[in-house]
Amino acid sequence: MRVTRELPSHAAGEVDVPFVIKGYAEVVADDTEWNEHSHPWHELLWNERGASTVVVGNRVWCITPTLGLWMPAGRLHTASAVAGTVYRAHFFRHGTRSALPDEPVPVDIDPLLRLLLERLDEADLPQASRGVTEAMVLDVLRPSARALLVQLPTSPLLRPVVDAVRRTPAHQGTLASWAAELGCSARTLTRAFRAETGTGFARWVAAVRAQHAVQLLARGADAEEVAEEVGYSSASAFGAAFRRTTGITPGRFRPG
Repeated sequence: MRVTRELPSHAAGEVDVPFVIKGYAEVVADDTEWNEHSHPWHELLWNERGASTVVVGNRVWCITPTLGLWMPAGRLHTASAVAGTVYRAHFFRHGTRSALPDEPVPVDIDPLLRLLLERLDEADLPQASRGVTEAMVLDVLRPSARALLVQLPTSPLLRPVVDAVRRTPAHQGTLASWAAELGCSARTLTRAFRAETGTGFARWVAAVRAQHAVQLLARGADAEEVAEEVGYSSASAFGAAFRRTTGITPGRFRPG
């Protein structure tokens, strides 16, 4: 079962709030999608368990238990989450200053940041302690050097490649084979991928596979199944590639 939720779009700061940082948590019972919307406040999204995805324009971000996403106030985005995902959202009043830019960026959810955010969720936290904790959160927030991000090329030339790989992540087509099929040179495809995604074809395919793997693992598939589904020769090869991309083991996404 798939559920669609409708949320409004607000300009940055359009609605004032009485908090500096406010947390929200939910267990998603069904596969869920959120329409394109925006918030009047900044949002830090992360997961306690499971998999969720946020799309901003042609950028697809995957959110994990160790890698969150900073969404600036007023930025239009859609989202989805797999059934069983425990997702967390911390809202920051518009105008709150931090080292994060006015652009969506990944944020490492390290043990210190997680501890501080969980402390803010304590209902009986004294106001003075809340102020100190909020200041510490704002002090440690930094963009991550890692990102589980797929930038989707939009040109007609690359569209068949993008559709095929996203539909079947185990697709083993090379740039040379795609060039032959599309009637152009491998050099042309290489330049086009670099220009539209900022990365090479192999790395882009690896990111697509990692995002697909996260979804499968969150649904309860074992490592052997996922390895085959996303094009790796063995569970160990898949596990090593997954850890390089996400920073955690596949087992962290298993429900339970």
